[in-house]
Amino acid sequence: MPGPTMFVPQRRAGRAAALTLVFVGVLATGAAAGSWATGPQDARTPARHREASGSDADHPPPHAALGAPVDDRAVEAAAQQAVADGKSGSAAASEVVSRSGDRWSSVYTAAEYEGFERALDGAYVGVGLSARRGSGGRMEIEEVRPGSPAARAGITAGDRLRTVDGDDVTGRPVTDVVARLRGDKAWGAGRPGTPVRLGLQRGSRAWERTLLRERLVTESVVVDRPDGPGGPLTRIRVGPLVKGAGARIRDAVQEAEPGEGILLDLRGSPGGLVSEAVSAASAFLDGGVVATYDLRGRRCVLRAERGGDTRRPLVVLVDGGTMSAAELLAGALQDRGRAVLVGSRTFGKGSVQMPSRLADGSVAELTVGHYRTPDGHAVDGVGIAPDVIAQDDAEERARTVFAGLGGGA
Repeated sequence: MPGPTMFVPQRRAGRAAALTLVFVGVLATGAAAGSWATGPQDARTPARHREASGSDADHPPPHAALGAPVDDRAVEAAAQQAVADGKSGSAAASEVVSRSGDRWSSVYTAAEYEGFERALDGAYVGVGLSARRGSGGRMEIEEVRPGSPAARAGITAGDRLRTVDGDDVTGRPVTDVVARLRGDKAWGAGRPGTPVRLGLQRGSRAWERTLLRERLVTESVVVDRPDGPGGPLTRIRVGPLVKGAGARIRDAVQEAEPGEGILLDLRGSPGGLVSEAVSAASAFLDGGVVATYDLRGRRCVLRAERGGDTRRPLVVLVDGGTMSAAELLAGALQDRGRAVLVGSRTFGKGSVQMPSRLADGSVAELTVGHYRTPDGHAVDGVGIAPDVIAQDDAEERARTVFAGLGGGA
């Protein structure tokens, strides 16, 4: 999927609380082997998003919302005709979406969408490694999750993945390789305890290892108390806003020492569930507007719960990898005067997508509107400018801000 989305899954249609914002970074994280299959591989990783986004608060990101909204009837008709002709409905739908020029609309196979939804629940079945395509089509291990089956087997980043269950993966799409590692239905049951045999290479050494898949939980929120000038503070690092992330952020705020500042690090956060973004905002607000969005011309409002901590000093770190629901969270805290944003301009993804099931079971997510911050600022194609511009020295600058706020650090 080439970008974030806001959607109401069909099985929850009509329940406003189920609205979600889902972004490319979540899917990039999902390329963690044993996580889930992704779609086309262009413009997926947070690193590329950082390269594509502006670092100067006075200049918006160089990308913009391009293309007119896709005609959903044309997409559905193309899929239906393709199925009738014995062809791929998802491929035909993708062709219509591609011609539209709408960079955020996308089409998923049924298996991709199922894994996508499962990942947003904060857990997946897999072996705990992420893969990337290297030079010459080589498949390489990019990262190994600590404590995972892959880590216990001694697999490390940089190892070459040559085969999966005896099949050569050189030159294969990363999506295909991930599907095999995860155990999608096409390749076998992706259940905890099912085996997958990997052919690996490190330098001149080649070997095979059979791993058993496990249910792994996404660690999307990490909390610590780094010391520094002015004393310790509570730092909350946020990755994908998957199920439970908002509650973890609220718990961290409640557990912080009295008067201690909170450093909410949203750098590189690809976003996630909008309900979790609202939950996270509620940790720092006493009710009120978090964001508004339009759905086919109808204005809707997202509101924070009452009872949040409105007095504790708060600084939010952002950069070009801060996307969609993470931008929604940052924009709400900035517009409500609750936090000082430090870093560089955010990515700028604010369009709203909704899904529809196609004739072959695939899912089309098409743009239907946009969201805005509490003060009515558009985000799509523009991003959010920080209050204090910083690059590699962002945490140092944040401590200076805390000193000015009179507490925490």
